[in-house]
Amino acid sequence: MAAQKAYYATGRRKTSAARVFLKPGSGKMTINGKTPEQYLSNKISRMVVLQPFSVTSSTGKFDAVVTVTGGGETGQAGAIRHGISRALCAFDEANRPALKKAGMLTRDARMVERKKYGQPGARKRFQFSKR
Repeated sequence: MAAQKAYYATGRRKTSAARVFLKPGSGKMTINGKTPEQYLSNKISRMVVLQPFSVTSSTGKFDAVVTVTGGGETGQAGAIRHGISRALCAFDEANRPALKKAGMLTRDARMVERKKYGQPGARKRFQFSKR
């Protein structure tokens, strides 16, 4: 029996990084060894993770093994979505226009702004006193 080729891609969002391995299968997905329902408590996060499959109408055609680190649930869900989108492009370039139009191939570069010294936060300032 010939080994099926796995398609690999990395997705990133905020401080999260997801390694995604896609191979043709029955639509089974594991995230850090758990099902999406077990790993992602938020319903919206689960929906975000599955978006690339619905955009390319390939729901249930791929098995996905995902390893994700860093950040919180929203960032990790965005990283997984980015990784799955890139892996679908690696599988078939014909998926690219639909994913690009949906904005799933763009790395969302928004990060938390750093706290500045001598101040309570990134933008917050201590109250100004004239006298």
